[in-house]
Amino acid sequence: MKKLFIKICRLFGYEIIDQNNFVSPTLNKELNEDLSIINKNSIILPLGQVNITKKVTSVLIILRMNTNIEIWDQNKRRLFEFPKIEYSKRSIISLIKSIKFCKKKYLDIKIKTIIIDDNSDKKNLSEIENIIDGEQIEIISLDYSKYKSKIKNQKNSSTFANLSSLLQSFEIGKKIGEDLIFFVEDDYLHFEPMLEEMISSYERIASQVNKDIFMCPTDYPYLYMNNQKTNILIGNKRHWRTVDRTLCTFLTTKNLISKYWENFYYNCLDRHDPFEKYINEIYKKEICISPLKSLSLHLTNINSSYGLSPFIDYKKLWEENKIND
Repeated sequence: MKKLFIKICRLFGYEIIDQNNFVSPTLNKELNEDLSIINKNSIILPLGQVNITKKVTSVLIILRMNTNIEIWDQNKRRLFEFPKIEYSKRSIISLIKSIKFCKKKYLDIKIKTIIIDDNSDKKNLSEIENIIDGEQIEIISLDYSKYKSKIKNQKNSSTFANLSSLLQSFEIGKKIGEDLIFFVEDDYLHFEPMLEEMISSYERIASQVNKDIFMCPTDYPYLYMNNQKTNILIGNKRHWRTVDRTLCTFLTTKNLISKYWENFYYNCLDRHDPFEKYINEIYKKEICISPLKSLSLHLTNINSSYGLSPFIDYKKLWEENKIND
């Protein structure tokens, strides 16, 4: 009789929770396992099931890379004080780990990665090429000439290059992105579950609010400095909260890129204060969320309000992503 009841429940799409034995007989899983099924439902105890209506089919990752400039627009050193190329390498290594972790779980989601390189010298570029060898990651050189007639003259060439690479990344996302698009910079270290958590939490939360959303992978210090009110949401394996500003590392959809193309485009035409001025204006109309705690670590100067996330073992994450000689 019990087996028949389980079959009937499965037939009608219901899940059974056996709290006595701490299992779900319909899912054949213990309750401390991941009970959710990508593109179908998200199950979080004790909140129950969310049917997935915002199904993810693909993720386009666009990483902007500059292996030479220590910290753009600042005369400071980063945490651990290595040359910039070391941060680029470890950032890409951590991203590759996160992609592989995600692919093992989500076999049917297409993931494509493009690196936009800002004038790396041959030695640095060769080191990056060795890291991505066999990983199906494409490197595109930044084309400055395309943007000389679009972007205003800047005080220095590095600012112009930063704006150019940002615009090129947005243009690529708009042109070839199909579903989710993840814009990321090369001074972030990512925890291995980062991409999997971003995708699964996107599906759950976007389905609940019934609209496309923006997501930032980092819990920045500045989010704690003005006692700003926020809403707390439940993702796949952690809490998320609404935010009204990000840096230039964020995930969103092709639909929202197209809808707010003027904001993305105008943000790249000049150096604004804040730099992300026109991007942040979007968050007055759309939902943007960041994780508690952080999925990615922004490796800036230790005193930067845009840098190190709280409650992270910085040294451990740094060492985990070094090159194995």
